[in-house]
This record gives sequence, C-alpha cells and structure tokens, in this order.
Amino acid sequence: MESKQNYQLDRERIPQHVAIVMDGNGRWAKKRGLPRLAGHNAGMEALKEIVKRSDVLGVKYLTVYAFSTENWKRPVEEVSGIFKLLIVYMKKELDELHANNVKVKIFGDYSRLPKESIDALETALEKTKNNTGLTFNIALNYGGRDEIMRAVRRLAAECCDGQLTAEQLTEDMVSDRLYTGGIPDPEVVIRTSGELRLSNFLLWQSAYSEFVFTDVLWPDFSPEEYERCIAEFQGRKRRYGGV
Repeated sequence: MESKQNYQLDRERIPQHVAIVMDGNGRWAKKRGLPRLAGHNAGMEALKEIVKRSDVLGVKYLTVYAFSTENWKRPVEEVSGIFKLLIVYMKKELDELHANNVKVKIFGDYSRLPKESIDALETALEKTKNNTGLTFNIALNYGGRDEIMRAVRRLAAECCDGQLTAEQLTEDMVSDRLYTGGIPDPEVVIRTSGELRLSNFLLWQSAYSEFVFTDVLWPDFSPEEYERCIAEFQGRKRRYGGV
C-alpha cells in the first residue's frame, strides 16, 4: 500500500460523492483488550473528523455505512450500545453540523430502532433539512438488496396501478426510487480494516465506482489517511466499460 508520505492530493479534483464502509471497530478494541463498544465509541470520534475533513475538502455527499440489516445478528448488548452511541453523537454534534450547513439524511429503515434513537435522528433531519452544504448520508439498518427490492416493489405497484407499463421502465426510474434518488453515484467507495468486499452496501450505485481499500482500522482512520485514499482514487483512469 502506498505510504502516507507519498500521496499528492489534487484539491481541484475532489470527488463529489464519497462512500465509506467503516470497518474494524471490534478488532481495534480487541487489540487493546477493550470491550467491542469501546471500539464503536472510538469509531464515532473518527467519524466526526472525517465529516469535518469532507466539508473542508469540498466533498458534496458523504455516505457512511453505520449499521446494516445483517448487524441485528450481533449480541443484543452491542446493538443496544451502538444505538446509544448514535444518540450521543447526534446530540453532541448536531449544533456543529447545523452551523457548518451540513444536511443529514438517513438511508435505510430506521423505524426499527429504539424510540430515543428515532427521536434523535428525526431532530437532526428536521433541523438540517434546508442546509445546502455537505450532505451527510448515514446508512442505518440499510442493505443494498433490500433497497433495490423496495424500489422494485414501488415500480411494480405503479405498473399495477396503471401509471406505468413494463416497457416504460428504465434504469433512471429504479435509481430515482432508491434512497439515493437525486444524488450522484459515488465516484469512490473506501473500505477500512483490510476487508475486500462490499458487504451489501450501495450495490446499484457502485456499479462504476472505484474501490479503495486500506488496512487501517476505522478508529485509526485519520483525515490524512482519508486524503491518501482520495489521492489514490485520483490516480485511477475511469473507463466506464470503454478502453
């Protein structure tokens, strides 16, 4: 992997939309003999810095994978702790996010979360809904296949109602009915902790995204490492199936 000292970030070519799979909280905690929740807490601190750096760099959309539809399989104590940390994060950071013109959006069905978590999220959504700076998308109880199925069901219902015919369906119609409707696809998807997979994240939207993988565990993912990943993306030649 390219060393941190060697990257050259071109601030004139910052991607509009960056997506991140924040992985490695549990391993970070285990390496230190700490409970897994300590890793999630450290991960929240890392997230705060990455949101700030995204804003400074001029990223228009930042989408982070916070909790997947599969994460419910984790121990109850860990899941409960994650949602409590989410409440703490929102209450602690909301005023600063709003002051910096950041718009918060949620991708996923957050209705399953505890009421206090839902209340914290909806307060953030309402307070920042008219902001025009960085759009901060939090994928929460999110799964890429579930998202696509929801879009397909909506289109099927519209066909059954006579609003559309099967022959009229287009890719754009599917895209418009995803959580990301109206948002450009991510140019780059970053995954931390050395894992080399998407894990059901933005499956439709990442069809032509560039992937950047780093061995750094999420709690250690610094703004400098973030910039290095973007610089690595900038060094790619995007062909979109061409030559």
